Amino acid sequence: VQLQAFGGGLVQAGGSLRLSCAASGRTFSKYTVGWFRQAPGKDREFVAHITRTAGSTYYADSAKGRFTISRDGAKNTVYLQMNSLKPEDTADYYCAAEDYISDYALMSNSEAYTYWGQGTLVTVSS
Repeated sequence: VQLQAFGGGLVQAGGSLRLSCAASGRTFSKYTVGWFRQAPGKDREFVAHITRTAGSTYYADSAKGRFTISRDGAKNTVYLQMNSLKPEDTADYYCAAEDYISDYALMSNSEAYTYWGQGTLVTVSS
């Protein structure tokens, strides 16, 4: 499966952005999809994931209550709606997919994912 992430941009603190992760090649609903981000000089960190089929979601503490991950099967796309953005949300955001992750706890680990999209830059100004 090939992934393309887009939707990043420059936004003021308190604003919103919606990132999209579009898939081609296979039915995206068969994959668990995660969003990760990497700020300059920092390690890549988990943001949110949505499981295949059931569509269960899980968020990093930094994203809870502000971000929402969702899936549109008809469009083969996963979204990350980001509200109440903060300057510390500034980062390159990446989507990743994996068809089977045996341990739910591993879904927040970037090493569990095989397929990655390119990053989309989110910049939040104060």
